[in-house]
Amino acid sequence: MAKIKPFKAVRPTRDKVALVSSKSYETYPENELNAKLAFNPFTFLHVVNPGYKYHIQDVTGEKRFKLVHNRYLEFKEANVFTQDETPSLYVYQKISSGKSFSGIIAATSTEDYHNNVIKIHERTLRKRELLFENYLKNTGFNAEPVLLTYPDNDEIETIIKKYQKERAEYEFTTSDKDLHLLWLINSPSDIESLTQAFKKIETLYIADGHHRTTSSCILAKNLAKENPNHTGKEDYNFFMSYLLPESQLSIYEFNRFVKDLNGLTPDEFLIELDTYFRIEKRGQELYKPREKHHFSMYLNGDFYALYLRKSAYEFTDELSELDAEILFRTVLKPILGIEDIRDDSKIIYSQDKSDSLELKTKVDNGEFIVSFGMMPTSIHEIKTIVDKGLVMPPKTTYIEPKLRSALTIYEILS
Repeated sequence: MAKIKPFKAVRPTRDKVALVSSKSYETYPENELNAKLAFNPFTFLHVVNPGYKYHIQDVTGEKRFKLVHNRYLEFKEANVFTQDETPSLYVYQKISSGKSFSGIIAATSTEDYHNNVIKIHERTLRKRELLFENYLKNTGFNAEPVLLTYPDNDEIETIIKKYQKERAEYEFTTSDKDLHLLWLINSPSDIESLTQAFKKIETLYIADGHHRTTSSCILAKNLAKENPNHTGKEDYNFFMSYLLPESQLSIYEFNRFVKDLNGLTPDEFLIELDTYFRIEKRGQELYKPREKHHFSMYLNGDFYALYLRKSAYEFTDELSELDAEILFRTVLKPILGIEDIRDDSKIIYSQDKSDSLELKTKVDNGEFIVSFGMMPTSIHEIKTIVDKGLVMPPKTTYIEPKLRSALTIYEILS
């Protein structure tokens, strides 16, 4: 039984939203980030890069978080941001490369996370959890929603489509050619209908934003301990989410790149692979897997197709059937000596939908010795693994849509 709640979003004025909203600042190359800070006084990047105002780039920790809070207050005082007068839900639509995503922005419950109504599919790092919890506590807001997904629901879809027939509060296109639209739902009857519809949904799955979720839950627990009048209804007991039907998710694979062969020559490595895989040399022919348990590999100037020998590999549970896990158990760990796929410096992960030859180019330029590709994981696989209480390996899925910051802002400590 999933719980959602309307909230009074702080958001850019209609005339400035295209200038204010931004991608996550970590995704910008340094030169592009500096250009946006230099030439756009309204970009939200000024808030999350507060030292730029003083030409200081190395402000860290709580000092930086407090400066973020100050920049945020300045944007509010300058009426770049305003706050909605009544609690609302929000329909958000993003159209990117011909694919349309339409869902609901709402406050979701930390209690649902603790009760396993909101489920995770990957582990988080404690250090990052605590860092972002400290960020939330000092800034008092969250500007980027967690991406949650739910089984397609006709009742929810009907209400979304009803609002999409009206004039949008926001409608703008960004330089990456993505179209963004936002509608406010402040009708008490529609809010109630959506609230009840989500109550009928047993499980929400985190598609993107695991650290933001766990950090919000840690903060809620700490603030509850500090509040002698805690009721469970305080804003800190919720976090902002974008709820999207599962059929609309776009799920892509991460490629794996390894820096050495663990002391083996290319020929010796191929012999080791033969234990678990039937190997076909494809030469310069670009090979992309079309079935589960098939892998692409680029080594020593050639593409290879690797087909799992099912007689040599034991399927013990749903996780063992996952291609990313198969590659770890048969190649990365026993042959290449990579014990910790999260922190080992020998391996990196990359998702580049626009570059089909990435497996080749990163090896040919000498950065890596070998690369691997696989089929994308399906939403069915994700849900099956999660519902069994299992956790997927890091960098198994790259999920879209990626959401912009500061379209709606949730104030945690209001």
